[in-house]
Amino acid sequence: YQMNPANSNEAMREIELDIEEGADIIMVKPALSYLDIIRRAKDTYNIPIAAYNVSGEFSMVKAAAEKGWIDGERITKEILKSIKRAGADIILTYHAKEIAQWLKGEKTF
Repeated sequence: YQMNPANSNEAMREIELDIEEGADIIMVKPALSYLDIIRRAKDTYNIPIAAYNVSGEFSMVKAAAEKGWIDGERITKEILKSIKRAGADIILTYHAKEIAQWLKGEKTF
């Protein structure tokens, strides 16, 4: 649904309606702009919360890293940790392949 980004209560009402209609999982996107909704949904409902780290968020990181403005690996890890910390049970991201490579052999993330 396209909702008013300034109205978090509307997002919560839509989530509740989806659950009442039989949803098995809730998807929040874009993840970074709606970390508060992820947290509220996690605290309110007993249903898996998925977060979609959308292509625009991915592109911002890639462009800034290519310019040398940021450390792409460090920022990507920080972004994904923040989504997880907000309460996402599942994260869908265009960074999936590279994060898998970066985390290979690491004991914690």
